[in-house]
Amino acid sequence: MKPKYRSEVLNNKSRRVPASRLSRLAHFGGLAGKVASNVMIAGARQALSGQKTSRTELLLQPGNINAVAEKLSHLRGAAMKLGQLLSMDAGELLPPELSALLARLRADAAPMPHKQLVATLAKELGPDWLDKFSHIELNSFARASIGQVHKATSEQGQKLAIKVQYPGVADSIHSDVDNVVSLIKLSGLLPKTLNIQPLVEEAKLQLLAETDYLLEANALNGFAQALVDNPHFKVPGCYPSLSTRHLLTMEFVEGEPLENMVTLPQQIRDELAFRLIELFFIEMFELGMIQTDPNLANYQYNRSSGQIVLLDFGATRTISPVLRQGYKKLLRAGAEQNREALKQAACEIGYFADDIDGHYQQAVLSLFDLAMSPLRSSTAFDFAASGLAKQISEQGRQLSMQSRQWHTPPVDALFIHRKLAGLYLIAARLKAKVDLTPLWRFL
Repeated sequence: MKPKYRSEVLNNKSRRVPASRLSRLAHFGGLAGKVASNVMIAGARQALSGQKTSRTELLLQPGNINAVAEKLSHLRGAAMKLGQLLSMDAGELLPPELSALLARLRADAAPMPHKQLVATLAKELGPDWLDKFSHIELNSFARASIGQVHKATSEQGQKLAIKVQYPGVADSIHSDVDNVVSLIKLSGLLPKTLNIQPLVEEAKLQLLAETDYLLEANALNGFAQALVDNPHFKVPGCYPSLSTRHLLTMEFVEGEPLENMVTLPQQIRDELAFRLIELFFIEMFELGMIQTDPNLANYQYNRSSGQIVLLDFGATRTISPVLRQGYKKLLRAGAEQNREALKQAACEIGYFADDIDGHYQQAVLSLFDLAMSPLRSSTAFDFAASGLAKQISEQGRQLSMQSRQWHTPPVDALFIHRKLAGLYLIAARLKAKVDLTPLWRFL
C-alpha cells in the first residue's frame, strides 16, 4: 500500500523554527553579543596595525553582515519579512551596506524539520489530519519568510497546495520587528531625520494581516472572482474546510517560474510583461485592492493555457478612493509630462512635507517623471536596454545624499511604488519591449 506521506526526501538542512518569544529573544540576544564581539576583535586588530576605522565600518564588516542575515533567516517570520520589506521599500534611501544586508533576506528560508511540521499539521487540522488527504508530500516545494508550501492530494483526487505557517510567527511579530529595528539602528546608518516609525508600525499591522491565512483566503477569493472572466490570469481556488488562520489549502495549479521564461519568443515575453503591468492598473483603479509583493516567485506561466498563474495574496492591501484618485492624477501627469500637475498630485497623495526644500522637491519629481517614462513612450519601451532601473537607482542615490531632507512618505505609497518598481524589474528580466499606451484608458 502506498504510504500517505514521504519524509525521506526532506531537506537535510532543515532547521527548527524557534516558536516561543523567549527562545526568539535569546536568538536576538546571542546575535547582539556576537556582533559586539566581532566589533571588539576587529577594532583591536585595526588598532594594533595602526589603522583608523570608524564604528560604522566595524559594525558592517562581512562577519557581522553574514551573522545578521543568517540569524534572521533562521528566525523567519517578522524578522525576515521586515528585512525584505525594508530592502525593497526604502530603496536607495538606505545606505548600500545596509541594503546589501537586507537583500540577503530575500532568499528562501530553511524548511521545518519533519517532526515540527507534523506537529503543526496536527495542531491546525486535528489529530486525524492525515485522514483528510489521500497523499501529502512532507518535503516542501516552496518556502518563504512566513510559511512553506507542500503538495497534497485530496481524498477525491484533487491536487492541492498547502501553505503551512511557521510556528510562533504570529505571536512574535511585535517583539521581532522591534528587535530588527534595534539592530538596524545599532548600525548608526539611519539619519535621525528619517522617521521610520510609521513604516515600522505599519509593517507590524501588515505582518499581522499576512499571518492570518483566513484573510488571505478572502483576498484569494476576491481576486478569483474579479478575474474570472479575464483569460490572461489564473487564480487558484481555495478549500475553506481544509484552511485555518495558520494553514491555507489551495488548488495546485501547474506552472513554471516566470524567471525561466526568458527563452520564450519575444512576442510572448512582451505579452507577459504587458499583462502584469496592466494587472497593476486593474488592481489600482478597478478592484481597489493591490497585491503588494511583486516577487518573481509569486508569478508562474502555464504554457498550455497561456495564462499567468497568480500566487500569494497575503500582502494584499485595500487602496482608498482618495489615494486611487491621487495616483490617477500622478500617472496622468507623468504620462503627459505636466510638471505642475505632477507636483500637485504628489502633494495630494501626501508625499511632501510642508517644509520640503524646493530643490529636493524638484529632484523627487524628476525621479517620478523618470519612473513614468515607459507610459509615454511612442514606441514599445525596451525595459532591458533602456537602463531604466539603473537610472532610477542613480537618481535615488543622489537623493539619499541629501539626508537632511529625508522623510517618510505615506506608507501606502511605499507599497504601491514597491509593486510598480518590482514589475519594471520583471519586465527587464524578461527582456520585454512593451507598448504601455493602451493603459492610458485607466487614467
